[in-house]
Amino acid sequence: MSDIARDGARAAGSVTVDSLGPQGMISVRAKMDDPALASALTELGGLSVPGPLSMSRSGEMAVLWMGPDEVMVLCAYNAAQLLSEKLSASLSGAHALAANVSDARAMFRLTGPENEVREALAKLTPADCAPDALPEGRVRRTRLAQVAGAIWIEEGAANVIAFRSGADYVFGLLKTAAADSARVGYF
Repeated sequence: MSDIARDGARAAGSVTVDSLGPQGMISVRAKMDDPALASALTELGGLSVPGPLSMSRSGEMAVLWMGPDEVMVLCAYNAAQLLSEKLSASLSGAHALAANVSDARAMFRLTGPENEVREALAKLTPADCAPDALPEGRVRRTRLAQVAGAIWIEEGAANVIAFRSGADYVFGLLKTAAADSARVGYF
């Protein structure tokens, strides 16, 4: 297990990169139009099923669209197992699966001037990071150099999820892309 993914590491350059430490994440596989999913998310915390490439939020919890049959629920780390069990119970009659994947993922946040944050991401992903292609609240699954990840912008900060096994690598990538000397000035 990666130490970087858990220790609150920080790197400051033109953009600040924070390793957020333990983050509750529940992967839910289901038909997005199944009323059981909508009901389960509402019961869980007033959440709603997000549309494609988007997210929904209720307080400290959020639901990210991860694909045509998958969403990711973000919650407090210490609540993830119980919430995963509640989701499983709520979805018991549906063709669905809820799994606590908190320990399999790492989360990072990039803060700073929006153009610099977008530039740091653009150095690492083939996804278009321009404001019209990646507006606030749009969720993109993509690659970060050689590893899979997901990115979205919320409240002016970029959020990145990657597999915990690659957390040191991703933190290093983000740190290098965010360094003052790495400015390109594209955005």
